[in-house]
Amino acid sequence: MEKLTIERLKELLPLLCSSEPSADPEGWTPDNPLWGHCAVVALIVQDYFGGDLLRASLKGTPWFPQNVSHYWNRLPDGTKVDLTEDQFGDSYPTLPDPIIRTREYVLSYPATVKRCELLKARLAKAIEEGRLP
Repeated sequence: MEKLTIERLKELLPLLCSSEPSADPEGWTPDNPLWGHCAVVALIVQDYFGGDLLRASLKGTPWFPQNVSHYWNRLPDGTKVDLTEDQFGDSYPTLPDPIIRTREYVLSYPATVKRCELLKARLAKAIEEGRLP
């Protein structure tokens, strides 16, 4: 079995994401498959690569009024990883200084747990079936 890398995960995620694991299923479209997946993707990145879960508020961001916050990762070596940044297109928001959120905090929301389990199961199946890009 081939080892999962950040690059491979980034290629695979748009194929696995759908309205079901999105935090905003009504706003999700096939043209923007990563929409609303930042928290669950950040949890999966942490599962495979470790590091911190980072969160910043998007309140007051005129382009994304429906988004409350955005999550991404900082790997153990300090590298910033945001595998859902493409959901913002050319309008990636200017994020204030992030705060570190614990895994327990992010998973304290039952809907997030459900969405994360769904996406993790899809990823595990893709890896098992050898569908890595």
